[in-house]
Amino acid sequence: MPKELAVSADQMLAFETDCHIFDGCGFPSPGLSSFLFKPMFEVGGFEFNKPMLLALLSTLVVCGFFWAAFAKPKVVPGKLQMVGEAGYDFVRRGIVYETIGKKEGEKYVPFIVSMFFFIWIMNIWSVVPLAQFPVPSLIAFPAGLAGVVWLTWMSINFKRHGFVGGIKNLCYMPGLPKAIYPLLIPIEFLSNVLVRPFTHAVRLFANMFAGHLLLLIFTIASWYLLNGIGIAYAGVSFVMVVVMTMFELFIQALQAYVFVLLACTYIEGALHADH
Repeated sequence: MPKELAVSADQMLAFETDCHIFDGCGFPSPGLSSFLFKPMFEVGGFEFNKPMLLALLSTLVVCGFFWAAFAKPKVVPGKLQMVGEAGYDFVRRGIVYETIGKKEGEKYVPFIVSMFFFIWIMNIWSVVPLAQFPVPSLIAFPAGLAGVVWLTWMSINFKRHGFVGGIKNLCYMPGLPKAIYPLLIPIEFLSNVLVRPFTHAVRLFANMFAGHLLLLIFTIASWYLLNGIGIAYAGVSFVMVVVMTMFELFIQALQAYVFVLLACTYIEGALHADH
């Protein structure tokens, strides 16, 4: 079924390039088919497609940039090293230190920095020519990242407090009336074990999905209206493409920031129990 839908997406793309207003065709509104891709190649049942390629390129970009910036560090940094230090220091001081604390947060800085820039680059592909697709708009990628954060959080929690103390840290909130605990404990357990990783993934996915869909709508509308008196409206639609692209650049960075900020919050909760 996915392959069939991917083929229909290609057919839809061809339809979009040929269809204009007053030509007797309706507006080719984008849908879920815009997020499906035919495999680039297949090996033993494993299919490698465009989003996977972009995720791999994101890894190479992040690793390549920091290797180039810090392979031969200098006391007086060059431009690349200066940019690398600024990005690293922004995440370290502005997110990790502010959330976890300097002493215990230092060892988590490489993990959080890597995740921040990896997510940011995957988001940025949305506005890069030829790529033009935000990888986290497919739920599997945010879910995988949220799963890594959740496993890290749980590992720290049980390693720091033991099994019983770890369960207590997930479920128990001190200082409340005893009568409320039978209701509160299962809610807190479900929230930490199921709801938090779910919302952590969906927040990133939903923003990238919606942003890409809006860009597609206005981009297709600009082409669709490019006929007769519709040209004036096509100009307005194109202006919206530019505005939405600028706004999307802001959202891409913001969502990477929010994702790692929440990750730090979870780690801080595991390290510093309230009881």
